[in-house]
Amino acid sequence: MELLKELMLIFGRIVTIIPLLLVVTLVMGRRAIGELPVFDFLVVLVLGSVVGTDIADPSVEHLHTAVTIVLIALLQRLIAKLAISFRKFGKLITFDPTVVIKDGQISRTNIKKIRYSLDNILQMLRENGIFDITHVHLGIIESNGKLTVYKHPANDVVTINDLGIEKSLDGIAYPVVIEGKVYRKVLTDLHLTEEWLNQELEKKGIKDINRIFLATINERNEMYVSLYDSNPVIKPDVIH
Repeated sequence: MELLKELMLIFGRIVTIIPLLLVVTLVMGRRAIGELPVFDFLVVLVLGSVVGTDIADPSVEHLHTAVTIVLIALLQRLIAKLAISFRKFGKLITFDPTVVIKDGQISRTNIKKIRYSLDNILQMLRENGIFDITHVHLGIIESNGKLTVYKHPANDVVTINDLGIEKSLDGIAYPVVIEGKVYRKVLTDLHLTEEWLNQELEKKGIKDINRIFLATINERNEMYVSLYDSNPVIKPDVIH
């Protein structure tokens, strides 16, 4: 009997707290759902913790939980208004956008500063439909952690199609060296050898593989190389 009462109590809490949470989330605005800036992310974590504790622990006062949720929502709305009204305050509670690619060159300094790995950047490029980093004029990690890419105009597929030019499949570049490590399987799949790779690198004046941060080869055997000591100069800074 006691177990049944507890189960009914938990069910009652769920059916009352979920609609309240839905209303509060809608009041907070879609920005909190779609972009999740730092402060909004913390708000979501706190709301989840409060609701989870309320549902799982019948000894917690249900009314106190409801009041807490409403107060958290009001605080979020206040912070959001302050961030809009006062630009300096808004910058204090979020991350600045960071340029990580400039004219096809990766800024190792900047990706290290935001604690991203090279694999993260390559994955996000693929998610943007870009398989050759040389096509990128500007790549920016936004405050929400997403990569925004501006491609070189010459690599705009729409422009090529509008001109009626048949484009060959040379837009995919495969990483063959990442942070000094040679991926021999990629070379084999491209019907290339490590000897060929070394010869091409020597043509570019590179004799030490360990100097290479990233090297890619496209399907026309054209090589792109970014060295550890070659950080592009990024000016002007990108601001909010």
